[in-house]
Amino acid sequence: MSVLPQDVKFDIDLIKKYAKPAPRYTSYPTAQEFTEEFTAEDFKQKLIQSNERKTPLSLYFHIPFCESACHFCGCNVIITRRKEVSNPYLEHLYKEMDIFSKYIDKDRKIVQLHWGGGTPNYLEDDQTVKLFNEIKKRFDFDENAEISIEIDPRHVNRDRIFLLRELGFNRISFGIQDFNPKVQKAVNRIQPEEMIFNVMKWIREANFESVNIDLIYGLPYQTLETFTDTVEKTIKLNPDRIANFNFAYVPWLKRLQRMIDPSTLPPPEEKLEILKMTIDKLTKAGYIFIGMDHFAKPDDELAVAQRKRTLHRNFQGYTTHAEAELIGFGATSISMLYDAYAQNAKTLKDYYEPIERGEIPTLRGVKLNEDDIIRRDVIMRLMSHFQLYKGEIEEKYNINFDEYFAEELERLKEQEQDGLLKIYEDTVDITPAGRLLIRNIAVNFDIYTMAKKEKRFSQAI
Repeated sequence: MSVLPQDVKFDIDLIKKYAKPAPRYTSYPTAQEFTEEFTAEDFKQKLIQSNERKTPLSLYFHIPFCESACHFCGCNVIITRRKEVSNPYLEHLYKEMDIFSKYIDKDRKIVQLHWGGGTPNYLEDDQTVKLFNEIKKRFDFDENAEISIEIDPRHVNRDRIFLLRELGFNRISFGIQDFNPKVQKAVNRIQPEEMIFNVMKWIREANFESVNIDLIYGLPYQTLETFTDTVEKTIKLNPDRIANFNFAYVPWLKRLQRMIDPSTLPPPEEKLEILKMTIDKLTKAGYIFIGMDHFAKPDDELAVAQRKRTLHRNFQGYTTHAEAELIGFGATSISMLYDAYAQNAKTLKDYYEPIERGEIPTLRGVKLNEDDIIRRDVIMRLMSHFQLYKGEIEEKYNINFDEYFAEELERLKEQEQDGLLKIYEDTVDITPAGRLLIRNIAVNFDIYTMAKKEKRFSQAI
């Protein structure tokens, strides 16, 4: 069976039955499996070994600072208006790069660079220029590298947009969340419509290659009517990509969310109506449903990569460079090697101290065994392509797919009977009705989550 990219079916009964909390699978094993038994020395050895693979690299830089707190936020951020706190942070970033440079071969090409946060444009112009140049000094960039940055549209002007483009950034992303003023006030992120349209105009004038916009459904005071207005205005902005995230209300995990009155959140039935409307409007406007919460224009790299079966997932979401290993810099950043994941220390103090000793600031991580690597491949193919060729897995790992995954295939039978997928002799194909529930299908191959189903993840839809 061939499922076209735009094929997605909204079946409310199936969604109600299957949309249980499940991992987002930006990695496998998930971050739940990270342990402090995995040390900086372990990561150093894995880094050195990774040079033998000669794979290209993707770099992530975490700028954790924000001037104010968005109440929906689930990121690792530091709220402060004192810009001077960023100076020692940047100095430690430079030192961290120097430490990593000892263990990474100089001839490994950088195919992706991403600045996330927090708010990367919290930095002043001179700080931005210096950080960019310090990165370029230490690493060898591919001439076609994707260089992207997240911005807060409330703290940017035309000159800053053009500066970013002149430095070499060619992709840009910013959050709208919702155009409605009442919703914006409730989540402490007020950004007038005129401001958003101006920022988009500057981005297009600066000739960025790709623009992503983030929306969030399920926020306080949202209704089907108000979010319809948000989606229609977003379509008018004409971004290349749109991410429509489900608001994960987890105040027991994210302190800022305690500022939100749960009685103001849209009820589950209305959230589903909002999601259906969003999918309908975006696909009718010509966007391709990539998967999970992501949409892209047909000629965007994400859509092209999905058609070519080169799409992948990592801690930044969907990516076009499946072959690249990810190195994260900055507090809380995560690195993903072929056979190990590592996360940096979370507080500034704990991040700074090992760097000052000349050590990698790893807090925790995990080594992957052969079974992890096989299951990761299966899960990532399902999440990215909605189709699994058994023969590819068998040939790559020298296994018999049906025997190796006998229990998993048995668990999938109920979902097959309900029309979420089809199991054939050679393939496992996700149907249009199953695409929205891909997390809940992929979880069947997750040996850790299936063993402890009581763990709380964000709601799938």
